[in-house]
Amino acid sequence: MSSMAVRASNRLADMVDWLESGPSIALRDGDRFVRVEDFERDGSYVVRAELPGVDPDQDIEVSLEGDYLTIRGERHEEIREKNRSEFRYGSFSRSLRMPPGADASAVQATYRDGILEVVVPLGEERPQTQIPVVRTDR
Repeated sequence: MSSMAVRASNRLADMVDWLESGPSIALRDGDRFVRVEDFERDGSYVVRAELPGVDPDQDIEVSLEGDYLTIRGERHEEIREKNRSEFRYGSFSRSLRMPPGADASAVQATYRDGILEVVVPLGEERPQTQIPVVRTDR
């Protein structure tokens, strides 16, 4: 006899699952959502993105513009007879703001087992500059 596993309710996770399983939601310019995690490791900012089923040589583009890292790509649908598909095909995009001190000249990106990992070395943060306000209404 088998038993059913019961998962504790997590409202945020349930909402994300609901949003992803519902009708396609356009986030920006019709792009689809890319799941990411980010963290710091050994003096670098690391972004990992779930991108299964894509060819990193042809289907993924990583770029830095200003303070934003952008991951773009496309998942191509194979034409075959099927009864059901919950896979997502088409274009996708995700932009993330880089932390202070990110060194755009030394970014590295690797792809393995459906995970794209982008490593951005962190240098010294630029110190905050106070700007005096000069009254001109007198």
